[in-house]
Amino acid sequence: MLNPESIAQFSASLRGRVVQAGDADYDEARKVYNAMIDRTPRLIVKCRDVADVMRSVRFAREHSLLLAVRGGAHNGGGLGTCDDGLVIDLSGLNGIRVDPHGRTVRVEGGCTWGDVDHATSAFGMATPCGIISTTGVGGLTLGGGIGHLSRKCGLTIDNLLEADVVLADGSMVTASADKHPDLYWALRGGGGNFGVVTSFVFQMHPVSIVYAGPTFWELEKSAEVLRWYRDFITQAPEELNGFFAFTSVPPAPPFPEALHGRPVCGVVWCYTGTPEQVGGVFKPVREFNSPLLHAVQPMPFPVLNTAFDGLYPPGHQWYWRADFVNELSDAAIAEHVRFGAQMPTGQSTMHLYPIDGAVHRVKSSDTAFAYRNARWAEVVVGVSPDPADASKITAWTKAYWDALHPYSAGGAYVNMMMDEGEDRIRASYRDNYSRLAQIKRRYDPDNLFRVNQNIRPAQEAVAEAVVTP
Repeated sequence: MLNPESIAQFSASLRGRVVQAGDADYDEARKVYNAMIDRTPRLIVKCRDVADVMRSVRFAREHSLLLAVRGGAHNGGGLGTCDDGLVIDLSGLNGIRVDPHGRTVRVEGGCTWGDVDHATSAFGMATPCGIISTTGVGGLTLGGGIGHLSRKCGLTIDNLLEADVVLADGSMVTASADKHPDLYWALRGGGGNFGVVTSFVFQMHPVSIVYAGPTFWELEKSAEVLRWYRDFITQAPEELNGFFAFTSVPPAPPFPEALHGRPVCGVVWCYTGTPEQVGGVFKPVREFNSPLLHAVQPMPFPVLNTAFDGLYPPGHQWYWRADFVNELSDAAIAEHVRFGAQMPTGQSTMHLYPIDGAVHRVKSSDTAFAYRNARWAEVVVGVSPDPADASKITAWTKAYWDALHPYSAGGAYVNMMMDEGEDRIRASYRDNYSRLAQIKRRYDPDNLFRVNQNIRPAQEAVAEAVVTP
């Protein structure tokens, strides 16, 4: 039974602390990045070390508590929290150790990518991550990890060398190519289905100063820009990454005041090549269709990764839908143009992230991330600081996605999905789903870790004897 005495005994066993309803910081502790999500956990455990995580997993299992795991709390669908259950808050596990000689970095499970960038940039290094520095390392990694360095360095999971994982029975193992290789395979794209990752070891790459920033065109030119972009980026050198976006120009420096708040289309660039090549690489960009603004400039990589932080702080309303895309047909572009002209708020957007280059050099069967042959990861996002806009941004996002889904590859990047049902999860893992379900049965047969894009444990086949007379 879960009673005050059992909670007190559990709390006394931890170095961290247990937060529950009635505590002064309970409402603050239960907040997540997306203010559209409002959950009331029974217990929130602010873990300070791996032992706290192990004890929390055992306590949740022994008391049949719904269990959620929170790293950076960015998950759009609110899958880092739950009602009436136990939330493992990893934010206290935030140590980082850089090995500059081996070009690796060990990162604890509560870190954000801003923490990692700060540590690795001192050595002129980086590991592939996302585009917002406040994103948690754990959630982004376990779903795959698409970002500014994908074309050159691969997904985040392509740079994951090992992980320490607390399993459903409360034990801890290390997963790598040599140790628990099946679990290592599953962690690379399979989400939080297999345990609580308390630390990651990543490969680093020499990335220091990048040439980055947006190029904006008038919204009325979006069809022409999209047709140009689909050909340009797939032929560009892998050192150049650029995601297409419908957006509104942020009303703040360094953007010209005359453009503040203006809806535009554009591409956000990141180039990791040499200074001598910058001019030639961006020449066709500057010359295409008279951009409103071409703001590419040299900057430290961490500066690029913080560029969106101020535009998207915690506490806004979020609703998003996603798909993988193999081809940008003219018919699909026409739908993009239609909905891009209807962005309901200044922070609502649509991004097309290129995932070719180094991503394509890994087979779909080599990791749980199945869409290795896709060209783009598409996400439609309705965002507003005003709760009154929740229905408006949700309706626009759903309608946009409904119109584009027939042109998609079928599944989606799990980090950018809401709670959309088992069929969507299966479509997002394609042929890898059955293997994931088998691994789930081995490491979490009772589905303790189910507050996620859930992969159900495979059921044992029951052979029935047939008796013939």
